[in-house]
Amino acid sequence: MLFRNLTLFRFPSSLRAALDALPERLPGHALKAIGPLELSSRGFVSPFGRNHEALSHRVGDCLLLTLGGEDKILPAAVVNEALSAKLDAIREQEGRSPGGRERKRLKDEILTDLLPRAFARPTRVAAYLDLESNWLVVDASSRKNAEALVSAIREALGSFPALPVNAESSVRGLMTGWLAGEPLPDGFELGDECELRDPVDSGAIVKCRRQELDSDEVREHLKVGKQCFQLGLVFAERLSFVLGEDLVIRKLRFLETATEALEKDDRDSPEAELDATFALMSGELRLLLERLEAELSLSSAEA
Repeated sequence: MLFRNLTLFRFPSSLRAALDALPERLPGHALKAIGPLELSSRGFVSPFGRNHEALSHRVGDCLLLTLGGEDKILPAAVVNEALSAKLDAIREQEGRSPGGRERKRLKDEILTDLLPRAFARPTRVAAYLDLESNWLVVDASSRKNAEALVSAIREALGSFPALPVNAESSVRGLMTGWLAGEPLPDGFELGDECELRDPVDSGAIVKCRRQELDSDEVREHLKVGKQCFQLGLVFAERLSFVLGEDLVIRKLRFLETATEALEKDDRDSPEAELDATFALMSGELRLLLERLEAELSLSSAEA
């Protein structure tokens, strides 16, 4: 369950009492089976997986949640093909071409007929609340998926004024400077990938992977005006990731120096395994986010 992507939100410390009570509210907002005529359903599921009732798991000041979803798979091509067949039949039998209102009614009838037979695709988005540092950390690279989880918490609490994290510093400017040879903050090293772009509209894009980023080849691109939009970094020899100018962390990996304790200890149940993994992950990410907050001048948690 180690997260692979991080979309970050901040919430005010005044929410601590409400968030302490969040687990009691989750059963009223659990995932319900999708109805025969519904396109989608969203609700909380157990972070322990199937056949578990607990809809959250807490270690210290960190609360783990999972938003589940079901989405009907009904390709537009299937609907359009069925609609075309109905329209052709009307033209042949009645000698007329249906207007816009009738076409919409026919399409609705097709959806009503096909939806109960469509497959439902399950989705899961995990997240945790750090109640000490006022972070909501969502395992998603898609802002839309992350916002769906924020909305689910807001619905459960009645109010949840969490905001996407932003930086007072220019993240792009800092990353470009690090690539150009400026000293990185203590504990950080360059990784092996980056994305460089000409900042003008429709400008050139260069993506480097498995590349020495302090090479002359990369710096030549900077000399002609390209800027760094994504940068691979390593933190404390324990975490590697790609930082985007949008402050989304992608391709997060917990390195062996961070996970060796998990590999050494034997745990006798999936629950104990999740407990240990979540404790390690939340602890490592708290250190990383504290450093990023300081180095990038990230937005305060207080409203």
